[in-house]
Amino acid sequence: MNYEYKEEFRKELVEWFNREKRDLPWRHTTDPYKIWVSEVMLQQTRVDTVIPYYNRFIEKFPKPEIFAYAPEEDILKMWEGLGYYSRVRNLQSGVREVVETYGGVVPNNRTDISKLKGVGPYTAGAVLSIAYGKPEHAVDGNVMRVLSRVLHIYEDIALPKTKKIFEEAVTELIDPANASSFNQGLMELGALICTPTSPKCLLCPVREYCRAFEAGDAAELPIKIKKTKMKNLHYKVYIARDKEGRYLLEKRDDSGLLANMWQFPMIEMKKGEDTLAKFAEQYDVEVKLEHGTVQQFKHVFSHLTWHIEAQLVEVQANNENVFFAPEQIERLPMPVPMLKILSEIK
Repeated sequence: MNYEYKEEFRKELVEWFNREKRDLPWRHTTDPYKIWVSEVMLQQTRVDTVIPYYNRFIEKFPKPEIFAYAPEEDILKMWEGLGYYSRVRNLQSGVREVVETYGGVVPNNRTDISKLKGVGPYTAGAVLSIAYGKPEHAVDGNVMRVLSRVLHIYEDIALPKTKKIFEEAVTELIDPANASSFNQGLMELGALICTPTSPKCLLCPVREYCRAFEAGDAAELPIKIKKTKMKNLHYKVYIARDKEGRYLLEKRDDSGLLANMWQFPMIEMKKGEDTLAKFAEQYDVEVKLEHGTVQQFKHVFSHLTWHIEAQLVEVQANNENVFFAPEQIERLPMPVPMLKILSEIK
């Protein structure tokens, strides 16, 4: 697309978005805090999944001042099942800084908002354009896919330097009078029409400005070369129950993957090792009875896959172990793999 047609491109995109946009709860507000929450939730998570979480979260934490000082266990419980838990920890740190440094008002400029914990270029641009109407770029995967096709950009979008190309393109194209609708329009177009596979080009409101549509190679774009290898880990998860019907749980470390979440004991399965003996020794319990395998499944993270085999065992514990009754477990934040196991034993 030649930039000389940018006014026409803007007009068609903004009008299409205002006419066709989905009715989503965060589109009923211009509160920068609430838009910030929605954008963090939407990172690597489907819109349909986010909606009920967003509604519950805003109901419990309607203002920055309430969320900023909420106990971590409460916020993890509200986030339970969404995954990528560092998102909500960073969000709370950033919101606390807004309360303490900016009087509870989210900064309305890229310099200050970008200093907040967990706020990268995309989140900054999304909040600034949607909440404040600022003509700032907000480039995510949807936007890169749309513009790689519209502008015929054959650069590898997996490379960090490539994002600059798209940020500059949005800065050039964005409608200063309708920044919110323009940026959301690009995102919506990528979500509904300009999809990763089988793009619906004939339904696209800006196809006459799209070089890939003209060339007939839209499905080949964007270019993304994956270099990260998936790591596979195999775990035996012991659902250890004592004679009172309580279960042994442990809290994960306060940093790293799934920090501070609660889980059933996990023992990595290695060739030639007796995982049950290792479990008994590590947790200082006496195994009284072994039941069969309760569940086998795999859980995929971004660069890591857990292969889990869960087994129920009856144990006698010493006084150092931490056992929880089922009703207590319900109040603890647990990652999705543990929720699956918990659901099975119910």
